[in-house]
Amino acid sequence: MKTLLIQKLNKIKKSVPIIEEKISVNIIFGKRKDRISIKGKELDEFIAEQIILAVDFGFHLDDALLLKNQDFVLEFIDIKEHTRRKNLKDVRARIIGRNGKAKKTIEKLTGAIIVINENNIGVIVDSRHLDSVIQAIESLIRGSKHGNVFAYLEKQNINRRKFDDEDLGLKEV
Repeated sequence: MKTLLIQKLNKIKKSVPIIEEKISVNIIFGKRKDRISIKGKELDEFIAEQIILAVDFGFHLDDALLLKNQDFVLEFIDIKEHTRRKNLKDVRARIIGRNGKAKKTIEKLTGAIIVINENNIGVIVDSRHLDSVIQAIESLIRGSKHGNVFAYLEKQNINRRKFDDEDLGLKEV
């Protein structure tokens, strides 16, 4: 049984029936309003915990349910750890871009889902793209040019496609 501290109680309460149905766990609200307990098999408890953390952070429930798939990972990045700048609003603006274009471009190139919550960035992405997404976001935080970051992501995708389509020389029977 795991116990979690949550901040967005109403959002979690709305999500609980769906999470319990999809993952076969029992979610119990504690006496204190900010605590919930999860009962179930260990793996199911872990998956439910990740989904609840994602929803509590600000992800939509449908996006958080991607974490049921073992290939998807939830990762958090603290902006303060990667910059010395005092004006973190400008750093967040760099990641979002004009009209959300930078964030959308990263999501499109990698298949990631990105949510920015104050000075933290949450990312749900498949494990194959995790390193490149984290690297791209950290580069933007440090001040790299958007074009360089997008070129890096495109190059990573091309390298993956070459590896995935590589012919191993086996004959089909």
